[in-house]
Amino acid sequence: MNTLRYFDFGSSKSFLLLVARILLIVLFLLFGLPKITGFSGTVAYMASMHTPLPTVAAAVAVLMEVVGSILILIGFYTRPLAVIFALYTLGTAIIGHAYWSMTGDAVQMNMINFYKNVSIMGGFLLLAITGPGHLSLDRR
Repeated sequence: MNTLRYFDFGSSKSFLLLVARILLIVLFLLFGLPKITGFSGTVAYMASMHTPLPTVAAAVAVLMEVVGSILILIGFYTRPLAVIFALYTLGTAIIGHAYWSMTGDAVQMNMINFYKNVSIMGGFLLLAITGPGHLSLDRR
């Protein structure tokens, strides 16, 4: 017996998918917007992390975290963008939270952030599978 039959989301399914999209991207928007206003600082941070091509990496970060987040929010090309976000989140986890190469107090916090990113990836993969719901441009 399928236990999901007990949960009939009916008309609230699209609303819940909209809420899920908002919750998935809020972190990216909150940290992406300051990357625009302080772009030179973002490039300097990328360089300090030994990110290859720090200016390009900063531009990609802004595009993903601001433009990509807005597109996910409005539900435009949601499925492919969700897969791209999952890969982007994996990349930021590996580059920004490489706890396995750290020592001392940095290990625990970066391990938490690494696995937070892994969890966010799971959310994006679910979004890629389920789609954005009816409250989206993809469904219009």
